[in-house]
Amino acid sequence: MEIHVKTIGIMLIVLALVHGFFPKYFNWKEELKSISLINRQMMIVHTFFIALVLLLMGLLCFTSTTELLETKLGKIISLGFGIFWSMRLFIQFFGYSTKLWKGKAFETTIHMLFSLLWTYLSLVFFWIAMH
Repeated sequence: MEIHVKTIGIMLIVLALVHGFFPKYFNWKEELKSISLINRQMMIVHTFFIALVLLLMGLLCFTSTTELLETKLGKIISLGFGIFWSMRLFIQFFGYSTKLWKGKAFETTIHMLFSLLWTYLSLVFFWIAMH
């Protein structure tokens, strides 16, 4: 199980860093012009904090694997992570319109890859919490 937690740590760190490319990739400079200043700034600030949480979660998994696996606190944290990622998996299917990905090869591939990733994260963290 240790290899899974370390792998998750690396994946979450990479995912956090990828968030830095969102503004350019999603053309936020143009796309966000039409919304109010508060909404534009909330998008940017919330994206930063999501990336920060992913980075910290990844660092915790990578540097404190043993503690997550073997301590009561680690199991409680893992239960919280399991709930978090299960909710993210639910949102993957019910929070986004299928119009964003259905019938589009690249978008469908990304949708399915992230669905698998959220499932993997959920299962690993729930497994840790229950054992």
